[in-house]
Amino acid sequence: MKYSIPFVSLFLLISAFCHSQEKSTGPILNDFGAVWAIENPDFKTDLNGEFKVVFDVMDSPESHSELNPWIETAARFLNMHAQAGVPLSQLKVALVVHNKASKDIANNEKYGILYGTENPNRPMIEALMQAGAEVIFCGQSSKSRGFPKEDLIPGTKMALSAMTALIQLQNEGYRLIKF
Repeated sequence: MKYSIPFVSLFLLISAFCHSQEKSTGPILNDFGAVWAIENPDFKTDLNGEFKVVFDVMDSPESHSELNPWIETAARFLNMHAQAGVPLSQLKVALVVHNKASKDIANNEKYGILYGTENPNRPMIEALMQAGAEVIFCGQSSKSRGFPKEDLIPGTKMALSAMTALIQLQNEGYRLIKF
């Protein structure tokens, strides 16, 4: 099969362009939260503003060996803003975890007992906490789903409920992101 030189040239150009447009992690979380670089956006990011965000995390993948993409959204938020030039000191992140996502903040011992493997989310949760993110667990989900505080990743905070935590954080100026 013969290809014309213009066709091959176009293919190579598109391949090179697509390869150079890969997602990247860091500089805050190097193993999680890959994002696309956006060159010269028309809607400029306020590099001097404070970004206070709360993620409502209630869903979880069915697989017990898969990262929770709703938790990884917080990692993406941190990396994308840092890549855009917003200092970490201006990024305030909280995750309110409840419902099906309760399992994703279990320590490896509890996770292993329930699912026969280590919690794949533990390294990401720990990296988020090291970057200053708060992980807040719904006390109602703790009781209803059987995840007491001693079975959680160390550093996880317990709240009366997810509703309570979400209201209080929004009263403190955090903006809700639910996806």
